[in-house]
Amino acid sequence: MAELAPFPVGQPLDPGSASFGTDGIRGRVGSVVTPALALQLGFWCGQVLPPGGPIVLGRDSRSSGPMLVAALAAGLTAAGREVFDIGLCPTPAVPGAIRRLGASGGLMVSASHNPPHDNGIKVFGACGAKLGREQQAAIEAGLHGAAPGAELPGNGSVHRRDDLLADYREALLASVGSTRLDGLKVVLDLCWGSATSCGEAVFRSLGADLTVLHGEPDGSRINQGCGSTHLEPLRAAVLERDAAMGFAFDGDADRMLAVDGRGRVVDGDQILYLWGQALMADGQLPANRIVATVMSNLGFERAWQAKGGLLERTAVGDQYVHAAMEELGAALGGEQSGHILSAQHGMSGDGLLTALQVASLISQQGGSLADWMDGSFQPYPQKLVNVTVPDRGRRTGWEQCEALFSAVAAAEGAMAGRGRVLVRASGTEPLLRVMVEAAEQVDVDHWAGHLAALAEQHLNAA
Repeated sequence: MAELAPFPVGQPLDPGSASFGTDGIRGRVGSVVTPALALQLGFWCGQVLPPGGPIVLGRDSRSSGPMLVAALAAGLTAAGREVFDIGLCPTPAVPGAIRRLGASGGLMVSASHNPPHDNGIKVFGACGAKLGREQQAAIEAGLHGAAPGAELPGNGSVHRRDDLLADYREALLASVGSTRLDGLKVVLDLCWGSATSCGEAVFRSLGADLTVLHGEPDGSRINQGCGSTHLEPLRAAVLERDAAMGFAFDGDADRMLAVDGRGRVVDGDQILYLWGQALMADGQLPANRIVATVMSNLGFERAWQAKGGLLERTAVGDQYVHAAMEELGAALGGEQSGHILSAQHGMSGDGLLTALQVASLISQQGGSLADWMDGSFQPYPQKLVNVTVPDRGRRTGWEQCEALFSAVAAAEGAMAGRGRVLVRASGTEPLLRVMVEAAEQVDVDHWAGHLAALAEQHLNAA
């Protein structure tokens, strides 16, 4: 058999474009994310993922998705792997299929909340969780030509498996048991993306009185002025229809944000607080612990502690939440942005499942989401400013900038326990995120503006 080191695709890959961020590999199609990258990534995933089982593929609605799926499948079959192609599906359908089938892993082609011209590839291991750093490093070594030569069996196969999407849909319905949503007025913003594959069907089968926005798959409009990053259309529709609640998803439907009947945003922190209380009341929340990230609101943390709960914080990224939940035996965790993980329901960020859980809990309690929100915590004012910093070294090493580092320390000292600052480099975009929250809005506005201006001035200096 022929041996390859690395697998040839005509042009060497730029190492910077072939590295895992906080959520796989993501970027502009044609420059960062290319068929050549997908071909090699498929091959090296085929080498690194454990043998014996199939590899599951899924994608969102982006126009570049079929091209990248075909390239991934070619690389995987060149490595001798059997491929199960779900087609258009929410990201959580992939890890769900991995666990049900005993598959060796899976890949999802999506750039999540990014604009249509971007795409990305998320890789899952045999347990259904996103790859750990060791496996990521092994794949990157292959992509960069640093791995030993690998054989090219070339005897893999590809099978279309629409039934796996049907299995996922049935699992969503099973998650709410016998609960019905008959007559409940609900608005869904499906974002032209993955949620269009089954979101409307699931809610209608439970009897909800639905209004659907952006309900067809359209890769040229995915995330554009809609979905979980643009809640204005959802809020307007909820108020116009006098709906009980609305749910908006991102491009691959692994996260969700809600709007209550009064138009108030229900973010991931609010969902964790409200769902956590229900689990606590039922004795289903070990140690009354919730796992969240450094982005979660300080008001949430203090309110949860006042109820006798524990809040564990991790780095940003649902894979870090997942790891902490497994280590601590936690039943619930998630991110402010709407990735929610439930141990009872498979430990995958799943926007549709979260929406169903919120709707079913409200239905069971007989109140409304607005009533639920009235009893929730009061968040501290919080402001997030994204500063574009194209230079990756400066972005990730911002602490080396003395002016910015000193200003962050000064801000934290001035707020004296009544606020906090978080500065971090995005793992998926060329952005430095500057977040300030405090008990007083004036402190938030002042320090967020000051720190963002310093970052712009010093990190982008010629």
